[in-house]
Amino acid sequence: MKRILIVPALVSALCLSAAAQESESPDVPGTVSYCLPMTSISFDIEAEREIFHAGPYAAYAKKYLGIDVQQKDWTAYRLTEVKMTPYIEADQSSRYLLKVGAQGVDASFLKLTSCGLVSVSDGAYGDESIWRFPVDLEGSFAGNGLISNVASESTTLYRNVKDESAYTRVAVQQEMMVAKTPEKKAAETASLIFELRRKRIQIITGDTDATYSGEAMGAAVAEITRLEKEYMTMFTGYSEKSVQRMRCDVVPEKGRTMYVAFRLSDTEGILPADNLSGKPVVLEITPAPVPEPANPIEKKSDEKKLSKDVIYAMYRVPMVCTLKLTDGTGELLNSRLPVYQFGYDATFPLAVKVR
Repeated sequence: MKRILIVPALVSALCLSAAAQESESPDVPGTVSYCLPMTSISFDIEAEREIFHAGPYAAYAKKYLGIDVQQKDWTAYRLTEVKMTPYIEADQSSRYLLKVGAQGVDASFLKLTSCGLVSVSDGAYGDESIWRFPVDLEGSFAGNGLISNVASESTTLYRNVKDESAYTRVAVQQEMMVAKTPEKKAAETASLIFELRRKRIQIITGDTDATYSGEAMGAAVAEITRLEKEYMTMFTGYSEKSVQRMRCDVVPEKGRTMYVAFRLSDTEGILPADNLSGKPVVLEITPAPVPEPANPIEKKSDEKKLSKDVIYAMYRVPMVCTLKLTDGTGELLNSRLPVYQFGYDATFPLAVKVR
C-alpha cells in the first residue's frame, strides 16, 4: 500500500523566493511541518423535477372520451444520477513538526514527499455547482382551444298586447349571447377530437373529395395528429420536466459510520443534510477489520534507547471501507473506497543521529 505524507510547508519552501522565505511563520525555523492525509467524499446529485398541470376539462374526460385522467396539479422529484468522488485533503488535526537539525534528513524522505505529496494548494478540490429552480409558473391552456366561450341561445318571452276588450299574451322570440359552461365546452372539444380522427382515417383510406399523395398526405396527417394531441391536453393535462443538480460533501469521522449525505423533498427537491424538511439519504461506511502484520516483530528491551538515536516521521495507512448510500426504500450506490480516517498511524525512521 502506498504511503502518503501531506507536507504543504515543504513544497511551499522549495518554490518560495528568498524574500518570501523571510515572511513570518508560526513554526520554529529549521523544522519541517507536515500533515497526515484525510479522505473527504463528494456527491454530485442530479434529480428530475416534474410539474403536472391538470387539464381544464379533466372532470369530463370519462364522460366524453371514456378515459381516466389525473384531476389535480402536482409536483414530484426523482433521483436520476448520483456520482461519488473521493478527495484527499490535509488533516490539520494531525499536523506534525519535524526538527531536522545539523544531522540532516535521509534523501528517501524528500523523495517520498515529492512523489506522494498532497498539499492544500494543489490538492484535489472540486468546483461548487449548485442550481436551483426559478419561480413556479402556472400551466397555460390558453392557445389550445378552438371552441368559443359564448353561445347563442333562443329564449321565448311573453308580453301582453291590449286588444279591443282585453289583454292577450303574445310569445316573442329573442336571441341572446350567454357564456358556455365548462361542460359544454368540454363536449364540443371532445366532438372536435372525434372529428379530427375521422378526417385522418378518411385521408389515409382515400375516402375524401380532395386528393392527397406523397408529402402532402404525410403533412396533412401530421398536422391533424398535432391538433388532436393539443386538444387532448385539455382533458389529459401535460407535464413540464427540468433538472436540478447539487454537490454535497461528507467528511468521515473515525468511530462514526452513519451520515446524512443530503435530503430529498417532494416539493423542494435536493436539500442539504441540515434541512429537516426532506427525506434523508443516508451514507453508511463499514470499515474492514485491521489484520495482524504478516511478520510481527517483538518489542526489544532497548527500544527506548534506540528511539533516542532515530528521527521518526508519522504516516497514515488508509483502511478499505464499504460505502452504501440508501434513501430508505432502496440502495442507490455501493462501492469500496480507502478512507484514511478509519486507518491507523505509524512511524518510519528518517535518519540516525551521529554521535
